[in-house]
Amino acid sequence: MKKAMWIISFIALAGTAIVLQFMPDQVPMHYDAVGNIDRWGSKYENLIAPIILLVMSLFWTLLIRYYEKKALRETDGKEIAGAKSNAKVLGIVGLCMAVQFTVLQGFFLYGAYNEAVSGATTWAVDIGKVSVVLMGIIFIILGNFMTKTRINSTVGVRVSWSMYNDNTWRKSNRFGAYAIMIAGVVTIIIAVILKSSFGAAMTALGTVILASVLTLVYAHKVYVQEIESEKGGND
Repeated sequence: MKKAMWIISFIALAGTAIVLQFMPDQVPMHYDAVGNIDRWGSKYENLIAPIILLVMSLFWTLLIRYYEKKALRETDGKEIAGAKSNAKVLGIVGLCMAVQFTVLQGFFLYGAYNEAVSGATTWAVDIGKVSVVLMGIIFIILGNFMTKTRINSTVGVRVSWSMYNDNTWRKSNRFGAYAIMIAGVVTIIIAVILKSSFGAAMTALGTVILASVLTLVYAHKVYVQEIESEKGGND
């Protein structure tokens, strides 16, 4: 996963550098909420996003290595399995991030080129909607892997209720996985249906917040049930 993440990150940088050779010196660099171009700038500003992606890839790599080293350090089988699982999930998160940024960068460059050569005043590609759709896809992918994590302080539903023990963690993250996948599907549908990309983004954000709140409520419910079960066992 780490290697694929870095390959895609470098593809984003190299691809951008190549495309810039064919772009006008001044290109659209920012749009308002409804897609009007509100700032033009040097085409080389487009290198900022791929560089940020490389920095983020380094961040994920360091986190992954932490858990990989922890797996080698530990002697307890449960801890080893947990560390390996977390490293794998983090690798998937990093890879998804790299793919999302690279695809978005491709759409942005394509739109900026067309807008620059045509002298457009609005975006040729609705970057807002593209972002929302990609966000929804990422939610669905990550939800599929949330249930594979073990208790940790980096990924998953990380609140005191869910991290009480393995049972509360498993149940909370399973519910959270379903919630975030549903939110992802709804996010994509909203992006397709609504004409306003800003409206789609805000509605999608509300959907994610709702999924998060429901997950927290469920995590607390599971925690309370676990406490009551332990008390019942001690009586």
